[in-house]
Formats: sequence, structure tokens, C-alpha cells
Amino acid sequence: MARKKTKKSAKKRLLRFVWKTAVWFAALSIIVVLIFRFVPVYATPLMLIRLLEQVSAGEELHLQHQWVPLQAISDNLVVAVISSEDQNFLDHYGLDFEAIRGAIKSYLKKEKGGKRLRGASTISQQTAKNVFLWPHRSWIRKTLEVYFTILIEILWSKERIIEVYLNSIEMGKGIYGAEAASHHHFNKSAAGLTKREAAAIAAILPNPREYKVNPPSPYIRSRIDWITSQMHRLGPLQLN
Repeated sequence: MARKKTKKSAKKRLLRFVWKTAVWFAALSIIVVLIFRFVPVYATPLMLIRLLEQVSAGEELHLQHQWVPLQAISDNLVVAVISSEDQNFLDHYGLDFEAIRGAIKSYLKKEKGGKRLRGASTISQQTAKNVFLWPHRSWIRKTLEVYFTILIEILWSKERIIEVYLNSIEMGKGIYGAEAASHHHFNKSAAGLTKREAAAIAAILPNPREYKVNPPSPYIRSRIDWITSQMHRLGPLQLN
């Protein structure tokens, strides 16, 4: 009888601990997301991880990043990344279920001998991952990614999400954000990017440490052409 009471007591303590941990995590995460609604994101977990990778590889430390407001980034780049990464960005609430279904079908085809696996991450999901989480895939990270995606969709505007995304995303080896990428690839500020230049930056985003803007490979040139055509199709976008 005493053992049963002890087990019940231990179980209650464990449940109480789990509940308190969950409540504290939810409260702190909401506070952090609210802070980043207004405060620039000067560093992300990925930036720190890449620096550690450089140290472990004995490489010279290299990190280029400069936060700029969305008004200082060319509309061409906004349209280019939406055209390339998430054409339903303005219409969904963080998760693109149509893209997820497409990715599942693509995965099943790949299992049967298909060539390519499609992604299903929206710009909102990528922003949540870049700012709050780590890059390596796991079910835990994916679950947290969905959680933070829902939070930023509720607490941030679409304009803020794309602003943080364009300032934090990896755009080359040690290069993060639109301003650093524009200076590195074209020796100009992000405000002055042409459509073709913006499409070139967007074209390398699936693998920015391997793909090159200058000189572009035949594959990247084909992506630039496709993104440019999509930009013309989408036209000017209203974020508000």
C-alpha cells in the first residue's frame, strides 16, 4: 500500500513538473517572440553554429551581417524570394498544407524511384527556424518550428516576418541577410537591387553555401530566368 502511494505521489510530482515546464516555456517563448516583433535580430543560432564550425575546421572566422529595415531593401528582392520560396506567403497562416501534401507525394515518388524531393517549408517556417531554433532536422525541432511559426503568424505582421527573414537568412558562406549579400555579390546596398540581381540572390537560397551568384552555373541561370518570370507574373505585392 505504501509503495502504491509513493508511486502515485511520484507520478503527480512528475506531471506537476512537466506542466510547470510547459507553462514557463510557453510564457517565455511568447515574451521573446513579442520582443522580436520590435527589436532587430542581430544574431541567430545558425550564425553561432556556423562560427563554431569554422573554428572546429580551423578556418578564419567570417560573418557578414547588417540589419536594415524593410524600407531599405529593394521590393525586387521581396518579390523574388516570395516567387522562389513561398508564392502563397500572403495567403496562408504559416503552414502551406497544399505544399505539404505535394512534398508527401514527392517523397512517396522518391521512395519508388523518383528523382527529387520537394520541400514544404514556408517563409514563416524558415523565419521561425532561423531566429529561434537550430538547422539540423529532427521531429523535436520540426514540432517546435510549427509552434514558433504559429506564434509569429499570430503576433507579427507579414511585413515583419519578411523583414526578419530577409535580414537573417543565410545567403552565402558567412553571409547573412539582404544587405550583406547585396554588398558581397553586387557591391551595392540592398535598396538598389535590380530584378535580375534580386532573382540571382533568391536563386541560390536552397543551398547558399554551394551555389554561386557570380558566376552562376547553368542551373542557377535557369533558376534566375524562372524566378524572373514568376516575379513578372506576381507583380507588385501588398504586405500590409
